[in-house]
Amino acid sequence: MIEVNNITKSFGSLEVLKGIDITVADGRVTSVVGPSGAGKTTLLQIIGTLMRPDAGKVLYDGTDVLSMNDRTLSAFRNTHIGFVFQSHRLLPEFSLVENVAMPALIAGCQHAEAMAEAERLLGYMGLTGRASHRPSELSGGECQRGAVARALINKPRVILADEPSGSLDTHNRSELHSLFFRLRDEMGMTFVIVTHDEHLAADSDTIISMADGRVVSATDTRTT
Repeated sequence: MIEVNNITKSFGSLEVLKGIDITVADGRVTSVVGPSGAGKTTLLQIIGTLMRPDAGKVLYDGTDVLSMNDRTLSAFRNTHIGFVFQSHRLLPEFSLVENVAMPALIAGCQHAEAMAEAERLLGYMGLTGRASHRPSELSGGECQRGAVARALINKPRVILADEPSGSLDTHNRSELHSLFFRLRDEMGMTFVIVTHDEHLAADSDTIISMADGRVVSATDTRTT
């Protein structure tokens, strides 16, 4: 379980987050919604330890991860959190399987083991025949599924996604959303997704609505 306690964040005189308190339950898809400028992406980056807040705590299973030094926090992030962005951010000079394996190699995994796990995940994503292709040779949907495989390579406890389907067409958007829920059901994955997609939010287990740097509502759709 992830707990966010009284998080504040300002950039100069602009107060972006104004005392955020949320809880993210394990094995659920949580969508964070709200207008542009509400602070959604900043909150996601703080939950993912990519950014430190001005005040407040982020706890994973009761451990305040922001109290870690930068080196320890970086290692925690690499092994416990997977990221999926609006743009897939695959490195163009590497093949798809090399991109997927990279976080495992950074974590110290043996090359053969990392590549084998990357191949397995690409098979799960339906991309076995595309493993040796570079990103420029793949469709947008294939690249984004590859990015999800990369996020899974170190067996993280949570996937954080920032507008992951924002650049996809309707078909690929639907496929990606279905993949998220399949990963929840088959692997018990936890997702926190910043999205403007009303259909994805409506299908989520929890919907957190933000406006003007604050949480205005948190709805558990499993009980409503």
